[in-house]
Formats: sequence, C-alpha cells, structure tokens
Amino acid sequence: MTNVQKDRKRRILVVEDEVSIMELIRESLGGVGYEVNTANSAQEALNAVRNYQPHLVLTDQDMPGFTGLEMLRELRGQLNYVSVIFVSGRADVTMVTQALRSGADDYIRKPFLFDELIARVEACLRTHDLHEELLAANQKLQDMVERDYLTGLFNMRSMYDRIDGELKRAIRYDRKLACVMIDMDHFKTVNDGNDHLFGSFVLKEVGGLIKQTMRDSDFAARYGGDEFLVVLTDTDGAGAKVFCERLREKILKHTFSDGSSQIKLTMSLGCAVGDAKSSVDARQLVRKADHALYRAKELGRNRVELDDTSSAPP
Repeated sequence: MTNVQKDRKRRILVVEDEVSIMELIRESLGGVGYEVNTANSAQEALNAVRNYQPHLVLTDQDMPGFTGLEMLRELRGQLNYVSVIFVSGRADVTMVTQALRSGADDYIRKPFLFDELIARVEACLRTHDLHEELLAANQKLQDMVERDYLTGLFNMRSMYDRIDGELKRAIRYDRKLACVMIDMDHFKTVNDGNDHLFGSFVLKEVGGLIKQTMRDSDFAARYGGDEFLVVLTDTDGAGAKVFCERLREKILKHTFSDGSSQIKLTMSLGCAVGDAKSSVDARQLVRKADHALYRAKELGRNRVELDDTSSAPP
C-alpha cells in the first residue's frame, strides 16, 4: 500500500458555512477515497473533533459564532494533535501569517485548484504521520527508561518520585498509601537447578502475576534481582494485608513451567502504610516495608508481615 493510498483512508473534517463550497470540497475529497465529515460552524466543528476524531481539519476563517483562528487556538490547547489547513478567501498576508503562527499546518487561498487541494492534503497527512511516529518513538524511549525490560514493571529510576507524588495526594485527601516489598523465597534454587533463561522466565511470570493482582490505580516496580515493590493507592493496612495474602496464595498455587523446566515457589512480603500522621517520605516508607519483609523472612518465609505502625486486623 502506498503512502497516498494509506492517507486516503483518513478522516477529514471540512468546516465551511457556505454550503456550495463545503459540498464541492467534500465531493472532491470523497471522490479520491477520503472519509469526509462536515460542520458549518466552529462550535459544531469542536464537537465533531471530539466525537469524529479526524486526522485533518479543513476550515474557513469567517464563520458564525467564532472564527477559524479562535477554533484553531482551542484545538492547539488540547492534548491530541489534529492537523489543520485553512481554506479561506482571506488572502491578506496578515491573516495568512497569523494562522500559520497560531498553529495552522497550511493555508490555501480561495479560489483554488482541486489538484492542488488534494496534493496539499496528502502532504499535510504525511507530516501528521511523522508527528505521530515521533510521539510513539518518544513514548517508547520513555518506557525504556522507566520500565524493566524483563517484567514490564517500572524500574526504580522514577519510583521514588511516583511514591512521593502519591503520598502528597494521600495527605491532601486524608487517605492512606500502602507500600509492599516482595522477595521470592530461595530464588537461588531456580538458577542453581536450571539455566538462567529459566530464572528470567520465572521473574517475568512473577511480574505478570503481580500485575494481575493489582488494581489499575496501583503501580509496581522490579526493585532488583528477585525483589519487587508494589504501591497500593488509597489503601490502609487491612486492605494491604488482603492484597498481600491474595498475591502470596497466587504464587503458592502457581507452577512455573516453560515446557522444559518447572518449579513451585513461595514469596515473603512486608508492608508499610503512609498517611498524614506518619510524616514519612518515599524512601522512609520503602525502608519500613523492607524492615517488615526482613521480619517475614526471619519468621519462616512464605508469609506477610506489616510494619509495626500499620494497622490491620489479626
């Protein structure tokens, strides 16, 4: 499929209050394969952008209600980028430069040749593709920086900042935040009895089981080696213990098998809770959870221990 063929599958919104011109543009674009929707005012167009989600908007300047420039400024204040081409009878240099400086991708003066309109639409959509590819590449780079390549969980580079942000939110709204430190029991036996590829497989599986047990509002990181850190938002000690026991049971019942090797494992968990009364920062909260984890391991492993200051029913 060529770029032009791909472009002609795109959604285009035509904003024009003169019905005859709107129909000419719609028929011209539809005739070469674009999916076209129309609006006869800037307000109608803004509603259509939200619902129709076009790749490109063709708009006039002078319309009832408010102008194309005002609509453009509204669009540029939104998170999702949509390409905009002005198609206007206003040919003065001031108008053209104002539109381009306000964020328009191109400006076509009326009257125009339809071949030129199609060519400019194709060029604008190619630029739109590059913009989308750049955003995707930047997101991928960000994920590479923030995510552990093996488990898909966060790594610890940004974790403390995230926890501090959630602690501030918990304090502001008088809520609690639980921090869970996890260690796989006797993980050395995995690598001793099998190759390191199986060890990586097990860690990836553990990461997946953690993600299955969390809510969407929670987040987790690979702390290092076979240790993991989970942050439970709006959760007190009782809720944290329920989560920990559910995860511990899930690991206990799970058989890690890659087809050639298999093993049964357990995990130890330590938990601490932060709120307005505790006056702890991210590192102090993680340290409290780590101390609780250490106690769980001392008391026999395959168990959950809460920090002394975190309340939970026996």
